[in-house]
Amino acid sequence: MELTLSPLRPTGLGSIPSQRIAGKRPLINPSTGPPKPPLFWTSIGDETQWLYHEANILYWAMALLDFTYRYVDQCIIDAKDLPPFVVPCLCFVEASLLFAYSADCTEAPRIPGCKPGSVGTTYLVEEIIDDEFFKYIHNGSASPVQLTNVEANKVAEFLAFTQHVQYTKTGGQVYISDYQGG
Repeated sequence: MELTLSPLRPTGLGSIPSQRIAGKRPLINPSTGPPKPPLFWTSIGDETQWLYHEANILYWAMALLDFTYRYVDQCIIDAKDLPPFVVPCLCFVEASLLFAYSADCTEAPRIPGCKPGSVGTTYLVEEIIDDEFFKYIHNGSASPVQLTNVEANKVAEFLAFTQHVQYTKTGGQVYISDYQGG
C-alpha cells in the first residue's frame, strides 16, 4: 500500500508522498489449528474496535519505552562514569488508524444499510521496515533470543534490560513483551 496525505505531515508517517505502508486487518480463522483458507473478515464494527485497541496498545508501548529511556538517561547523568557500551537508540514503527470511506455502497458490501461516505474498511497502517528483521524476545520466554548477528544480540540484551526496568518501575504491573523489528 502507499499513503499520500494532503497536506503532508511535517514528520513521521505521512510526511512523504507515496510512502510505502503495511495495512493490517483482523481475519477470523474458523479452524482450531493454524490459519488456513477460508479466512473471513470481521464486521466493520468489530474490525474498527479491534484495530483501535491495537493502536492504543502501541501508543502505550511507545510511552513505556520513552519512560525507560528517560530512566536510563537519568542513571547516566547520576553515574560517575559513562557506561562502557553504547545504549541502542530504538523506537516503535510509526502507525495510525486509516479509515477507507466508500463512494458508493457497491464498494462496501459488508455494511448493512450502507450509505455513500460510510467507512468501508479500517486498517492499522505501519511504516515498512526495510532492514533485516529480528525476533529479539518471544512472548514465551523472558530470555533474549540468541541470534547469529552480534549487534542484534546486544540489542536483545538491552531490550531484556528494558523489560526489567519497566516491570520494577511499574511495581510489576506492566512491561513490553515480544520485542521484534529491524
